[in-house]
Amino acid sequence: MPEFDVVELPEADHPEAGEEAPDFTRPLVGAEYWSDASLSEFTDEGPVLLVCFPMDGAFPATYVWNEIRDRGWGGDDADLTVLGVSISTPYEHGTFLDERGMEYRLFSDPDAGVAESYGIEHDLDGMAGVTEHRPAVFLVDGDRTVRYAWAASEWPDFPDYDEVEAALDDL
Repeated sequence: MPEFDVVELPEADHPEAGEEAPDFTRPLVGAEYWSDASLSEFTDEGPVLLVCFPMDGAFPATYVWNEIRDRGWGGDDADLTVLGVSISTPYEHGTFLDERGMEYRLFSDPDAGVAESYGIEHDLDGMAGVTEHRPAVFLVDGDRTVRYAWAASEWPDFPDYDEVEAALDDL
């Protein structure tokens, strides 16, 4: 029996396959530095797997990124860019990337504006004024068209990684 409650989340109103993914600009954190970047800067170069996740200290963030890393999605020679987004600050993202030895880049969205524009915001119970991203995955092509979309319906919840991989194979 888990030591936490499973919480049913309200229905998400996120972009579905075939719809345009909202563009945004936020600080993008890598292994060495961060700077403002937009989603469209990356989709202009090719497909992007946008991984939305709770704050860096939450255990789902570790599980999701360990799985993505272990599957090798978006490695240096891939035609796919894997980017994350959460409410964590650039400093927290830097620590998260360093502690896990990850070479991915993460957008910092402390006001959860990206979560709101994607319809995946989640108000934390018992924490007045704290909104985070529910776990979600969007595969976005070069025209910013969503090719695959998944958003958690409960917390905690994780994507079907084999389903995501099948969508990646269909690119």
